[in-house]
Amino acid sequence: MKALKTLFIIVQYLLPQHLISRLVGQLAEARIFWLKNLLIERFISHYGVNMSEAEEEDPRVYRSFNEFFTRALKPDARSICGGEKEIACPADGAISQLGKIEEGRIFQAKGHDYSLYTLLGGNNEDALPFKNGRFATVYLSPKDYHRVHMPMDGKLIATHYIPGQLFSVNQTTAENVDRLFARNERLVCLFETTAGPMAVILVGAMIVAGIETVWAGQIAPPPKTVQSRRFDQQQTVELKKGDELGRFKLGSTVILLFGDEVMEWLPGFDAGTQTRMGEALATLS
Repeated sequence: MKALKTLFIIVQYLLPQHLISRLVGQLAEARIFWLKNLLIERFISHYGVNMSEAEEEDPRVYRSFNEFFTRALKPDARSICGGEKEIACPADGAISQLGKIEEGRIFQAKGHDYSLYTLLGGNNEDALPFKNGRFATVYLSPKDYHRVHMPMDGKLIATHYIPGQLFSVNQTTAENVDRLFARNERLVCLFETTAGPMAVILVGAMIVAGIETVWAGQIAPPPKTVQSRRFDQQQTVELKKGDELGRFKLGSTVILLFGDEVMEWLPGFDAGTQTRMGEALATLS
């Protein structure tokens, strides 16, 4: 087993990650009737996707694999926690890790952590509010719903697209690739909330064909340079708790960041805990 894990990691270093991901992206956008139906039906069968939750239950209606993968849910499929102090989970998936940020270092897996400053694109002003704050990493598996929603009401302050590598983000890779989430391609979204600054970070991965937001459409993959945008009174984006923020074209990971002593993760959430979008994940202090 250990040898297989080692081989899995080595292969990821050797493969042309971006080329493979973009080719898979083109395949996932294909609108050839028989091909997209074959891909969708095999995927549903292999991963046990629950189509009864989907707004459109018939797999053949979707025009492409990507349209199926980013499918909407029925309005009553998820409940958004209603408590004024409750922070909602942003996505279906599982907790990879969560806890306290220690002097600007975020825990990844046993023996591995990474820099908050690097994760946010190397901006001290953006990183400072989170230096001793709280973080949660949510991994979206292939069978999960792949839209990302707001944990609480927020006003968008800035976004940073940060180019990077495209390692897989599953547990095996997290345990063996140093600084994984600060190496991979990602989109950092910074919000102002009643609890102060909040960051929602959408992390790309191997064969993730794109990252989209509701305010700008597809963000990744653009040219391979950092793309930053600040929002002001002329460019206002305000979202409520539970509103859709963005989506992955093929799955990946969401990282949440909050400041120090403004909130606490609820008991019962730990590495490996399954999550559902909208359930209460934390409470404001």
